[in-house]
Amino acid sequence: MNTICRVCDSSNLELAIDLGNQPWCNHFLNFEEIGTEPFYPLRVLYCHDCGTVQLDYTVKKEIMFGNHTYLSGVTKSLSEHFKKVADEVDNRFFQKTPGKSVLDIGSNDGTQLKHFQTLGYDVLGVESSKTTAKIANDAEIPTLNDFFNLEVVKRLDRKFHAINAAGVFFHLEELHSVTEGIREALHENGVFIVQFLYMKRIIDNIAFDQIYHEHLLYYNLNTIEVLLNRHGLSMFDAYLSPIHGGSIIGFVTHEGTRKTTDRLLTMRRAEVNEKSNELSTYLDFAKRIEQMKVDNLAYLEKAKKNGKRIWGFGAPVKGNTMLNYFGIGTQYLDYLVEKNELRRGLYSPGMHIPLLIEKELTELPDIYYVLAWNFKKEILANNQHLIDKGTEFYFPVDPSEV
Repeated sequence: MNTICRVCDSSNLELAIDLGNQPWCNHFLNFEEIGTEPFYPLRVLYCHDCGTVQLDYTVKKEIMFGNHTYLSGVTKSLSEHFKKVADEVDNRFFQKTPGKSVLDIGSNDGTQLKHFQTLGYDVLGVESSKTTAKIANDAEIPTLNDFFNLEVVKRLDRKFHAINAAGVFFHLEELHSVTEGIREALHENGVFIVQFLYMKRIIDNIAFDQIYHEHLLYYNLNTIEVLLNRHGLSMFDAYLSPIHGGSIIGFVTHEGTRKTTDRLLTMRRAEVNEKSNELSTYLDFAKRIEQMKVDNLAYLEKAKKNGKRIWGFGAPVKGNTMLNYFGIGTQYLDYLVEKNELRRGLYSPGMHIPLLIEKELTELPDIYYVLAWNFKKEILANNQHLIDKGTEFYFPVDPSEV
């Protein structure tokens, strides 16, 4: 159990949200593994000194990230988002920079780097998963299979104009070594692009399923800036993107080198006005999660009584938080339907729901219970033909528009 704040080292922590004991939600099971998976506490603590919310229990990074099955390139809208980010970074900062370079931390299958490569960047990824690093290297996107930290930076012994971290900054067991490594590897006029789930938006959407063991920390602007400032880095601009239900795209550089934008100042003020970093907000969030459980189970129970056949749509890691906390297993969902073929023939951790591959389906349910709700627009657009035939798509989390 972690009793020291991961960001500011304070011991003044208080329990805010308790989602019970849960399996590591990215460990999809073979049939032989069913019932053998370990469960770990999933509790969120609030730091009274810096306002950061964080898990109190750490599942070792070697367990979670050594060989996971998540692939960035599977979802069209995520690839389109990464292209937009690459284009923006190039247009704003480095379009005319000779020998421009980019480092991607937690680069996955290289989807983000591919878009930078198209723009003429010298690219390098650092990815901990052997499987996904190999996919990237096979696609000629240079990728180092390792856990990024200060030691890796010292081995590389080079500077980068742009450093990107998309959806990894809340995963970091070696938080301060990684942040110091970024400072060390960033060119004196470089820009670090940090992309992270926005806790303020998670609360707005009641998207509690984005809390799971891989996400050790949950940031608002105020709290991530405490971390960055500790390492001589400073956020100078940021905006809210609709990706994943609401993510911050933040632009960071060496302290004192760029002026803070008006839009970042406005977002900081909104956090203060809406008490986004106060304990009372998180305690209220916990109560809303409990009510959401009651409402969802009532919906599923009624559908089952009416003879409806219900399948889960998507098998994202966060979906397993929801399934396990709500207690939704095969008594409600016959299958989970996935695009990612690395998950063929597997079962969901904890609830043991079998997975099917979407393109191989020979029949359809009456209702899709959508666990991959963060891609709502893409899902509805791709499946309009099923909706026209009467298939219902139910979104337990309905993300508000950004």
